[in-house]
Amino acid sequence: MMADKLARRIIAVASGKGGVGKSTVSANLAVALARQGRKVGLVDADIYGPSQARLLGAEGMKPKARDSKLEPVATAWGVPVLSMGQLSDPGQSIAWRGPMAAGALTQMLEGHWDDCDVLVVDLPPGTGDIQLTMLQKFKPAGAVIVSTPQDLALIDATRAMELFDKTKVPVIGVVENMAGYACPHCGEVSDPFGSGGAEAVARQRDVPFLGRIPLEMAIRLESDAGTPPAAGDAPQGQAFRALAQRVGEWLDRGTAA
Repeated sequence: MMADKLARRIIAVASGKGGVGKSTVSANLAVALARQGRKVGLVDADIYGPSQARLLGAEGMKPKARDSKLEPVATAWGVPVLSMGQLSDPGQSIAWRGPMAAGALTQMLEGHWDDCDVLVVDLPPGTGDIQLTMLQKFKPAGAVIVSTPQDLALIDATRAMELFDKTKVPVIGVVENMAGYACPHCGEVSDPFGSGGAEAVARQRDVPFLGRIPLEMAIRLESDAGTPPAAGDAPQGQAFRALAQRVGEWLDRGTAA
């Protein structure tokens, strides 16, 4: 039992700020890692604003309990998932204080993940009770930081990195999301949220830059439909596949060590 516990590694996906596409990155990272042949599970730790049931096409699929533990819900993409979006009614507000939310996270992380050797955890914005429970009780192997190029998002992303530094959780790298929009009519690329900010922060903090994910209509449409772009071979999934390749290489280096 201890060997199984030690073998399972947690990858926390954090942003410090909401609205930067962290959940979309988490879902597609998990799916792309699974396509590499890894046994991957996904925990939606955003208790108050869960998105993963929609992103993975698992809405309305409620997890069952076995031996007082939750059984993750299987998805069509080879990634089992646990999310408050499956445990509450659609549109229901979750008005819980911090300890209750932290307890829900604990239940999901201690579910029957069986042969999953990697758990991707989609953390909520901020640096509060849920983040502290994760860091103190479950100690992630590493963290992926997601930010848009915008200065306001980068300020909060830096705070998230600082939290991981203080708790000695290595930052795997920084992802710049919503980086560039190509006009579907003329092909001209514009940068509504700026350009290069996340890469600059990664350089300043001396952590790897994991790549850019463009602001694309196809990513939004497929995500809303519960069809992760990383599950296919179309161009809109390429950035997620490249991200998973870099995270996978990091995981492999840790295994070799």
